[in-house]
Order: sequence, then C-alpha cells, then structure tokens
Amino acid sequence: MTFVATNRMEWLFQRCHKEAVFHSVFRSVLFMSCLLLVLSVSMYPGLWYLGVQLHSAVTGSYVHGHHSVLLINNPNEQTAKDIGRAIMKRRLAASINILARTSTMYYWKGEIQDASEILMLVKTKTSRIQQVIDYVRSVHPYANPEVLSFPVGDGSLAYMKWMDEAIPDD
Repeated sequence: MTFVATNRMEWLFQRCHKEAVFHSVFRSVLFMSCLLLVLSVSMYPGLWYLGVQLHSAVTGSYVHGHHSVLLINNPNEQTAKDIGRAIMKRRLAASINILARTSTMYYWKGEIQDASEILMLVKTKTSRIQQVIDYVRSVHPYANPEVLSFPVGDGSLAYMKWMDEAIPDD
C-alpha cells in the first residue's frame, strides 16, 4: 500500500512540477511578446524614417507621402506672415509661400459668405502636420481656420532632400 501511495505522490509531484514549469515558461514568453510589441510601437516613427531613408538611398527614388503641402487661409497678409514666420522659427516647415489675395466663398452659420483671403502653402514633412495644425489653431484669428494637407506624390529628389535637411527629425 505504501508503494502505491509513494508512486502516486511521485506522479502528483512530477505533474505539478511540470505544470509549474509550463506556466512559468508561458508567462515569460507572454511577457517578452508584450515587451516586444510595446517597443515596436514606440519605436515605429524612428524605424519608419530609417526605412524611408534606406529605400530612397538604395532605389534612388522618392517614397510617396513622406512630405506634404498644407493650405492655410488667412484674413490678411500680415497674419499670414506672422503665422508663417512662427512656423519657420519652430522648424516645422522647409518653405512657405504666401499667395496674393484670393476670393473665397464658404458657408458659415447657414449663410454663404464672400471674403478676400491670403493663401499660405506650407511645405513640410508629413510627420509634422499635426504640430503645424495645433500651432495654427492656437494663434489663428478664425474660430475654425482652414488647414488642409495633401501628401506629395513625387517631385524633385534634390528638393525633397533639401526639405529633409531643413526640418529636423522627430
């Protein structure tokens, strides 16, 4: 009888030990997987930028969408210059064009409005768009300023390279 009980105890001990080892290994693998996922997500912008640079260097081509052009309407030329200069000082854009008066029609509070505005073309990295939008919304005199962005599909590689040098990395 003692022999049977001893065998059962050994069998139970071995089974519990195997399950404990299994759970320990499982927890370690789960922890490492979560850690790898968090690191990948947090490093994504830097990894994406390196991938774009590597692709451009190897193929000699431009990667669609790495740069963008923003359209921003302003009530007058002085406002456009002030906002444009502040964007440039913050190194959020490589270049800004301020275009002559444009005639604008839009709905505002259910009415069709007519206005003269000054249009800015802001050339920047796509990764900087949200910073430009946040800044413009914080200083613009309009309650709801027009800020539209368009990805650059292609262009002069030399110009794109100059834009990358003019705007610091994230």
